[in-house]
Amino acid sequence: MKLIKAIVRPNKVDDIKDALDKLHVSGMTVTEVRGHGRQKGHTAVYRGKEYNVSLLPKMQVEVVVPEDLLDSVVQAIIGAARTGEIGDGRVFVLPVDGNYHIRTGERDV
Repeated sequence: MKLIKAIVRPNKVDDIKDALDKLHVSGMTVTEVRGHGRQKGHTAVYRGKEYNVSLLPKMQVEVVVPEDLLDSVVQAIIGAARTGEIGDGRVFVLPVDGNYHIRTGERDV
């Protein structure tokens, strides 16, 4: 199994959810995060005072999938999240050794 972590624009989460639904991928975790890459941030004005916003709001989407679905899920996330501009985000893939059901204590491999 693999854990896919995608850091994306906040307005793209619903598009990603719809793309994953089409692949019959159930279950995802979404977390509000802040950060920057090449986008670097921007200057904003609040109450007449200018300040630098260096950490931009993003969303982290996490999905655990079997290895046979990995490529199609990654491509679905990329397709749904892409705008073609700097700041679209990143997708990370990590191994998952196993998982446990909290209610029963059973282990899935």
